[in-house]
Amino acid sequence: MKKGIGQEFMEKTKYKYLEESDQRKEVKNPPLQTAFDKKKKLIDLPAPDKIDVPSWDLRKAIEDRVSVRKYSTEALTLNELAWLLWATQGIKEISEIYTKRIVPSAGARHAFETYLLINNVEGLKPGIYRYLALEHKLVEIDLSEDIGDRVIEGAYGQKMVKAGAVTFIWVAIPYRIAWRYGQRSYRYLHLDIGHVAQNLYLAVENINSGCCAIAAFYDEQMNDVLSLDGEEQFVIYMASMGKKIE
Repeated sequence: MKKGIGQEFMEKTKYKYLEESDQRKEVKNPPLQTAFDKKKKLIDLPAPDKIDVPSWDLRKAIEDRVSVRKYSTEALTLNELAWLLWATQGIKEISEIYTKRIVPSAGARHAFETYLLINNVEGLKPGIYRYLALEHKLVEIDLSEDIGDRVIEGAYGQKMVKAGAVTFIWVAIPYRIAWRYGQRSYRYLHLDIGHVAQNLYLAVENINSGCCAIAAFYDEQMNDVLSLDGEEQFVIYMASMGKKIE
């Protein structure tokens, strides 16, 4: 195989090249959550201990896991959406410099923000929302009529992102983890987001839903949809989901 930027990335992120991290330099840690416009509308979600979803056998969830690209027109409930958000980024413990969540993350850095393209959820207008993990709430971001079509364009023309109930759009905040691990943290970002996506794959099973992870998207277009600079914040992964067709 011809050597290229991939091999260079793996080489230059080896421990022998790492410089002293900002954490070791005693630089103040970055915020645990990206700031949001407090003038935007907030939507309460069912509290984690109040979320009511059927119990599901873990072995069955693992064995039944498959990528689903076609969905029914049945709406997701707010309770079900809360379950998926909790299962993928729910917080169990907060300290001054880290959060412990439902999914693992290198150094408990959890360097992601979860955006959602809401297409068909009871009680929510279609549009882009963001999950505020610290508050366990949603905040409205963009309810423009064409926002779903813009996401389709950014997602390499994959129409399933608008056909399902919700499309998850995960945004990486690299400095949140680089503060501790320097350039090697870019390896950990891609490992950590895999943990998040796998939890979504398992969590949809007990609400009669399916999902499909999406890595094929135009980076610049998707960053533009969410008004991200592409460096300090950028789209790293996506996943469509919706109710299964009976």
